[in-house]
Amino acid sequence: MLLNREQLENKEEKFLAPYAALSKFSQGREFEERESEFRTCFQKDRDRIIHSRAFRRLKGKTQVFVNVEGDHFRTRLTHSMEVAQVSRDVARALNLNEDLAESIALAHDLGHTPFGHAGQDALNDLMREYGLKFEHNEQSRRVVTYLENIYPNFRGLNLTCEVREGLMKHQTVYDNADKQIKIQPTLEAQIVDFADEIAYNCHDLDDGLRAKILDFEVLKKIPICQEALAKVREDYGDFVNEKIHQARFVSAIMNLMIDDLLQNSAQNLEKNKIKLLDDVCKSTVRLIRFSSNRQIEIIELEKYLYQNFYMNQQVLKLSRFGQKTIQKLFNYFLKHPEKLPADFQIEANDEQSKIIDIKDYIAGMTDEFAIKLSKDENQ
Repeated sequence: MLLNREQLENKEEKFLAPYAALSKFSQGREFEERESEFRTCFQKDRDRIIHSRAFRRLKGKTQVFVNVEGDHFRTRLTHSMEVAQVSRDVARALNLNEDLAESIALAHDLGHTPFGHAGQDALNDLMREYGLKFEHNEQSRRVVTYLENIYPNFRGLNLTCEVREGLMKHQTVYDNADKQIKIQPTLEAQIVDFADEIAYNCHDLDDGLRAKILDFEVLKKIPICQEALAKVREDYGDFVNEKIHQARFVSAIMNLMIDDLLQNSAQNLEKNKIKLLDDVCKSTVRLIRFSSNRQIEIIELEKYLYQNFYMNQQVLKLSRFGQKTIQKLFNYFLKHPEKLPADFQIEANDEQSKIIDIKDYIAGMTDEFAIKLSKDENQ
């Protein structure tokens, strides 16, 4: 049976929770255009994101800058895919719109710099000297609303309002946690925030163990890790193979986080008497979140990762290299703005516009391209 867009929309309306964000009632796009015959608007958004140049470049951007040989460490692309996978599973279990959650997840890091958070910090410091700032959430929005330029009648990808707002209201430990949001984002957008946290905690833990930077014996002392190890023993017994043991351990931690997020969020929806999407927007609290006890355990794990992985001398050394590369490129283009590609040279000649052009160009680079360009220009 072939389902057209209207039938897919009606299926959402019939089966999804009444407080889900339905594609049928989307606030629409900035520029009017014909919708797909066989895809909902959020499915169309997802496809545009996946086929964008910015999304493809994520494969060459650092997640955590670890100088180890091997093809199994996460990149910004694999991170985005893992966030999308968790987001879909959580949205499905809560009977929400999987397509919207997936679209926000796939786009949430499109604006990230090369060299991970070290690159973001370096670019932000450089921008602040000119009264500006760099924030990858805002840059992700800029990518999808302006920098992607592949349509004849508008710039950007012309995504739905729900996806664009989901990107701007993205909040994690590293992002906008200090901002006060008067209107809560959709539950699908809230899911992405926690899927992001779950994904980076678990895959950074996995990468840190793989790189032999983290000590498995020390990890065993952290409460959530102890619980995960107990689950592994319950399911598989004792292990001889260390690699398999660590893989099952990280998977168990992810399952503990997701299970808690699902159960606590479902209780929050019921406790706050959420009936409609409007109730979500007017809520005074985030409805998708971990339980208090689990959140405390996760914070303890994050502190361990910060002190022993992100602040590891091997990681810091290469982070500093990435920061210096960005500083060199920024200062070079500041002196030679005519060397920017034509797409990054806007007509205005004021200094602020020039800084924004430089920021846009550098933020879109992959690690390898930034390093090569820095060497080519003899920075």
